[in-house]
Amino acid sequence: MSFFKAYDMRGTFGVDFDLTTVYAVGRHLPAVVREKNDEAGGPPLPDMLRILVGRDCRESSPAVAGALIAGLRKAGAEVVDLGLSTTPMVYFFTAEEDFDASIMITASHNPPTDNGLKVSRRGALPMGYESGLGRLEKLVNMYLTTGEAYSPDQAAEVLEGTDKTRLAKYVDWLRGHSDLAALADLSFAVDCSDGMASILAHELFGEGPVYLNDAPNGAFPHHAPNPLLAESREQLATVVREKGLDCGVIFDGDADRCMFVDEKGAFIQPDYLIPVLASTFGEKTAVIHDVRTSRGAIEALAREGFKPVMGKVGHAYAKVLLREVKAVCGGELAGHYYFRDFHFCDSGEWAALRILGALAQAKKRGLPSSAYLAPIRDRYANSGECNFKVADKPAAIARVLDTAAKLGTETSRSDMDGYRLEYAEGWISVRQSNTEPYLRLLVECDTPTRLEAWLSALTAAVNG
Repeated sequence: MSFFKAYDMRGTFGVDFDLTTVYAVGRHLPAVVREKNDEAGGPPLPDMLRILVGRDCRESSPAVAGALIAGLRKAGAEVVDLGLSTTPMVYFFTAEEDFDASIMITASHNPPTDNGLKVSRRGALPMGYESGLGRLEKLVNMYLTTGEAYSPDQAAEVLEGTDKTRLAKYVDWLRGHSDLAALADLSFAVDCSDGMASILAHELFGEGPVYLNDAPNGAFPHHAPNPLLAESREQLATVVREKGLDCGVIFDGDADRCMFVDEKGAFIQPDYLIPVLASTFGEKTAVIHDVRTSRGAIEALAREGFKPVMGKVGHAYAKVLLREVKAVCGGELAGHYYFRDFHFCDSGEWAALRILGALAQAKKRGLPSSAYLAPIRDRYANSGECNFKVADKPAAIARVLDTAAKLGTETSRSDMDGYRLEYAEGWISVRQSNTEPYLRLLVECDTPTRLEAWLSALTAAVNG
């Protein structure tokens, strides 16, 4: 797959991209930022663009930062190096300090050998493939054909650690916009996954929680930085059970996502927490969710007086939708949670604080986290997202649709991102991944028996 994806740039370092690729991105990104700003009718940008750069703790990140910053400066940009940071930190300061653009160097939850770049424009507006990365790809490919190869002696000097002044300001903002007092009686564990949450977790949550893997290490020695994997959550779940804690929270590699286990160590599917998060805001307005969201979560939002609004998967789409419908917050199955008051961006750290607060309030009412989530989690039988590697994805989707037509009477259909087919008895989602070489299938039904039957039939259709 190409280094340029739907939401960002990402791949195996030294295989899918190299330092010359990164340098070329730096050389051409300012021109694309200007072009997209003009197309959108934005206010004139300065002659010298101010661009913020942050990075995660992967072993390749310092070299990538050096090449990227060198390219940006060669293009005439003024670069501010945030150093080691979480992705939400980069979003926050992009908007707070009115940068013209920003780049976070990270491969998020991918293996240690991977790396990538997440680009935002002024106001922390995401740059996806349709909104600039496609144009950037053409310019970069042209440079790689005709331009000079990057040499390490061109590397810009990069900040060794993190910008401590901005880090403190960021933590203060998060704490100042959260109900910290509610957490006093909640016992929980925090797994930083050896990733970027480590640089602020203790300052953010205090010394009450049990901390796991709370030192940045780009080799991710304890488990993969992907909380969606059951094996990544095993350590957290064990600690919660053994210590009798109320719950546990785990972050991915760059801390733009968080996920939870309950007091039994059982995984709480992230979309089930969208109505929990919404409940922490007083106003009953729109709340966004993606096409994979459980019917139980959507119904819970409606019961609480919110207006559920469905959108495409991915931060490049979610942040735009949040703005369009003026939603107070939103979330995705993958564990991203978005906030109007966080510059319409996702923050795993702020989501964790607010959800922990809601779980603490539930505990005061005598409800452990499992009981609190039961009306949402137990309402339907859900398969979770199933991933398939297939050679011909369109053909596999066509087979799924043919099989789905035999399941019952279709009540509605969405094709905004793959297909979501609704039935009285349940629904299915089938779509091509925008970031990985997978076909993704999700099924939810009114009974476990029906779920087993539908999933078996649809899986057979995918595999042909």
